[in-house]
Amino acid sequence: MTVPTDWMVHAGRIVEDIGSPDFGRSLAGGLRSVAPYDFTVIFGYVGSARPLDLYDDFPPDRRLLHVEEYQEGPYLLDPFFLATLDLSEPGLKRLREIAPDRFYQGEYYRSYYAQTGLAEEIGYVIRVNDTLTIVVSLMRKEKRFSTAEVRALKQVWPVIDAACRKHWQNVVPADGGQSQDIAERIEDAFQRIGEGVLTARERQVVELTLRGHSADAIGSQLGISSGTVRIHRRNIYTKLRISSQGELFSVFINAMLGDVQDDPPASAARARTRRS
Repeated sequence: MTVPTDWMVHAGRIVEDIGSPDFGRSLAGGLRSVAPYDFTVIFGYVGSARPLDLYDDFPPDRRLLHVEEYQEGPYLLDPFFLATLDLSEPGLKRLREIAPDRFYQGEYYRSYYAQTGLAEEIGYVIRVNDTLTIVVSLMRKEKRFSTAEVRALKQVWPVIDAACRKHWQNVVPADGGQSQDIAERIEDAFQRIGEGVLTARERQVVELTLRGHSADAIGSQLGISSGTVRIHRRNIYTKLRISSQGELFSVFINAMLGDVQDDPPASAARARTRRS
């Protein structure tokens, strides 16, 4: 599959709309001319602060899940968010290629992402400047993008990259810098889980487990055996008085909300109630 002949018309419109409120819509229209898809969302990431919703075309019922609930904390486990923290090359990424090895069995996927019902999500990771990185996500409900479609979307990368960097070059958080305080609070969530109860190594295992890594992958990253990782997991569950990864995810959500109590099971129950 090659870039369609009308792409140049769309590219001209994208360039013309740089700096205008119509830019996001023109960008999405141009990308759909290359490879049809259902939904667009463009998030701006400044460190680990609450993501900026720069553009989306979700219907109201989907926007609640994909934007508002995502911004409340689940984004910290999103492989696309993690890609913005990575110093590797920007470009078009497929979720299934950048996700941890057990992502689709992990609690983030089961408790949050599976609710989206998406067949596939791919995204352009664009470094606007030293502070801001954006992800232009393209989402499909029915089928995955074909190899030919991905190839065509990669061909238009130079235009997408340059236009987005130009359009959003002056974006700053609209909260007057308060997002950094929120970011620090959320960033500390993993450290607050089991504070005074879990060891530093056990908290590392908690973080990597929730991000979707298998025992083998965690062991490789931490320089320990997968058997030792499993022992750490059992000890974590015992110390937190929980019995499943689902409850661990709930404890994490409460930690992000600043609601960690001395009684983890009670916190977990509150989180489950909020999600239901």
